[in-house]
Amino acid sequence: MKIKVKDVEHVAALARLNLSGQEKEIYTGQFNVILEHIDRLNQLDLEGVEPTTYVQPLQNIFRKDREISSEKALLREIMQEAPDREDGLFKVPPVME
Repeated sequence: MKIKVKDVEHVAALARLNLSGQEKEIYTGQFNVILEHIDRLNQLDLEGVEPTTYVQPLQNIFRKDREISSEKALLREIMQEAPDREDGLFKVPPVME
């Protein structure tokens, strides 16, 4: 299947893109190169080849769940991480003078 300039113009109109004549020619050529490559891939004999979902093995990257007894304990733990605090609130430097 070959893409024509008319096809690129149609897609550009759907996407509300204003393409110059040169851009239309460039995109037509690029789309045709992509489609030729796909045609070559479709000609490969893949009999007996299992589909690959991921090339790299996956591993769980999540932290372990931990139980927190109450909201106060959670707040206390969060406040311990604050560099400066006062009366249970984060204390930050003034932004404006």
